Amino acid sequence: MSQQSEDRAQEVSAGLERTLGVPQIVFMVVAMAAPLTVFAGLIPLMLGSGNGIGTPIDFVIVGIVLVLFTVGYSAMTPEVRNAGAFYSYVQRGLGTGAGLGTAALALVTYSLIIVSVSAYLGAAARNVIVTFTGISVPWWCLAAAGLGAIGYLGYRNVEVSARVLGALLIAEVGIVVLVDLAIVLRGGDHGLSAQPLTWGAFTSGAPATGIMFAVFGFVGFEATAVFRSEAKDPDRTIPRATYIAVVLIAVIYAISSWAMVNGLGVARAVDLAASDPEGLAPELATRYVSQAAHDVMQVLLVTSFFACVLTAHNVVARYLFTLGRQAVLPVWLDSVHPVHRSPHVASLLTSGVIGVLLAATAIAGLDPVVEVYAWFGGAGTLGLIVLLALTSAAVVVHFRKTGTASTWTGTVAPALSLAALGAILVLVVGNFELLIGSRTGANVFLAVVVAAFACGLAWAVLLRRRRPEVYAALQ
Repeated sequence: MSQQSEDRAQEVSAGLERTLGVPQIVFMVVAMAAPLTVFAGLIPLMLGSGNGIGTPIDFVIVGIVLVLFTVGYSAMTPEVRNAGAFYSYVQRGLGTGAGLGTAALALVTYSLIIVSVSAYLGAAARNVIVTFTGISVPWWCLAAAGLGAIGYLGYRNVEVSARVLGALLIAEVGIVVLVDLAIVLRGGDHGLSAQPLTWGAFTSGAPATGIMFAVFGFVGFEATAVFRSEAKDPDRTIPRATYIAVVLIAVIYAISSWAMVNGLGVARAVDLAASDPEGLAPELATRYVSQAAHDVMQVLLVTSFFACVLTAHNVVARYLFTLGRQAVLPVWLDSVHPVHRSPHVASLLTSGVIGVLLAATAIAGLDPVVEVYAWFGGAGTLGLIVLLALTSAAVVVHFRKTGTASTWTGTVAPALSLAALGAILVLVVGNFELLIGSRTGANVFLAVVVAAFACGLAWAVLLRRRRPEVYAALQ
């Protein structure tokens, strides 16, 4: 069978509707990165506990690393026909065992991120209701309502999700750009300064911590390949969307962090961030724009979390769908809705599992921000870095075997990204207690990440022994 015929056969078997172009995929990926959430939550944290005013350089460095990653990732895209993203790439380059280990790790990583952000979604929604009505609603009730709406959108055609995410993304990026522009036009606190963009600023404080947090700001950018089966022209759409998403995220974050430092004042930005990280962004909105901007930012912060969870939900559902279609997981997971042309069964399973995990955190009495968001989000960050490193290694090995790419795209760029990601991974593991918040929690979540990959490897061994025909079809 020719490659073109094979592609058509896989599209028919998938049964998903090809409606997504570059803009829709970029919307979903950038929405998962949650620009307003990073502006209001992550950047103040980096200013206070990372390398201070050097934070803009953190995003530039991570952006460059991920562009290098994207060079090899995009070059390999036409040779990977499945919508399994990291899993499919690692399987093609490093073998079936490593591929299934990656699949298990990806499912756990994104599930951790969904639980993390869902908890903050509930807390942010509670804050908005208290601000406008004075009524305090339990965070888990609001998180559950959000998950219900996300489950409904995930059950329907993916284009519906893309339209919703597009609208929410435009709104949240709009408020961030508005505050950035206001700071620039008003000259910041004491005039605009380029000092945050210098090497001396980057090396001050704790640059390792800054880089570690910056990686979390790019979470989900690889989701472009997850939507392969629903892209109009995947071999062109996926690489373009990935490059655009990475560059757009890096530019927004670097400019916004520079503007925030100047808005606060270069000399006192670190102290202000350390004393009140949660209030920095809203107060900047009030100071440089208006009280109305402060209130709008609070509301859009909720929708930003909602958009992030919705994209992550769609990613997990499509991982399950792909694994079901390949008979690695129960085949009923590859069911396609007759009307919406969506992986509705995989979506329902995703909603159920996340609902149970979130309920467990609520029953345990965990704080939605300090504990659930910090712990689960930190573990998700670690998982993401491991996934990126594995994929870079897979790209290098694959093109060394096939020789179908240039030296730059197939070897140099992915090798450089692998080296950089390896260094970042060492930094994250070494500072994991800081990211999670406690030594015990760090050990538990490190064990979860390792166990996820190990379980995937074990599942590969069982498949090879008990269902060799399935295992052979994966190779």
